[in-house]
Amino acid sequence: MRLVTLATALGLIATPALAASPIEGVWRTAAHGGLIQISACGEAFCGKIVGSDQLGGDPNVLDVHNKDAALRTRPLKGLQILSGFAGGPPEWKGGSIYNPDDGGTYHGSIKLDGPDTLKLTGCVVAPFCRTETWRRAK
Repeated sequence: MRLVTLATALGLIATPALAASPIEGVWRTAAHGGLIQISACGEAFCGKIVGSDQLGGDPNVLDVHNKDAALRTRPLKGLQILSGFAGGPPEWKGGSIYNPDDGGTYHGSIKLDGPDTLKLTGCVVAPFCRTETWRRAK
């Protein structure tokens, strides 16, 4: 029993801590002073709204532009707008980006462009894409 406990303890010491992905953290959007928390969601990454200029004045702002009328009463704060991004530095692909400004969901990719800069690209259908730069919130 004592040998098993010692072996387990040594195994924990010898195992390096899993480092957070460079995509994880809070990012400031280019528009509306949005703050998006990106974190691991299973095998992929997702992101939710944690703040914005508008939410600072009224934390109860709703998703009024959603194309699905049944979803227009959900709050923007805490709303998941990024989902399914897989891969790894420097690029994550295969995800979707929800834009609460127009209620549309777009196929997307995220590229790390330095330690504090992300380039998000959302496409209706290629080549109809738009890229936006997000900066790490300090």
